[in-house]
Amino acid sequence: MPRYEAISPILRVHDMPRALRFYVDLLGFTNAPWGNDDFTFVTGDRCGIYLARDSQGRGGAWAWVGTDNARLLHDSLLARGATILMPPTNYPWALEFHIEDPDANVLRIGSEPE
Repeated sequence: MPRYEAISPILRVHDMPRALRFYVDLLGFTNAPWGNDDFTFVTGDRCGIYLARDSQGRGGAWAWVGTDNARLLHDSLLARGATILMPPTNYPWALEFHIEDPDANVLRIGSEPE
C-alpha cells in the first residue's frame, strides 16, 4: 500500500489580498511564487494551506495547525493585533487556541498539552 505524503486543507476566501494579509503579514506564512488572485498556497515551516477565491468549499472551515509552542505563538499573535476566538486552553490532546481568518475559517492552533 502506498503511503500518504501530506494533507493540506483548501480554504475558501473571498478577497485574496485580504486573506494574504492575514496569512502572510499576520501569521508569518510565505505565499507561493505561482499564487494569483484566484488560487495560492501559503506555507509555514512544514505545513501549508491552499486558498481558493470564491470556489472549492463553502467557507467557515476549521483546520488544525500544529506548533511546537502554542502559548508563545498565541502571545506573539495577540501582540500583533490578532483577534483570538479562544485563548490557550489545555485539553488531553493539546494546548490549543482558536483564531479566525477574515472569511470565518477557524484555525485551531495547538501544541503538546501542558
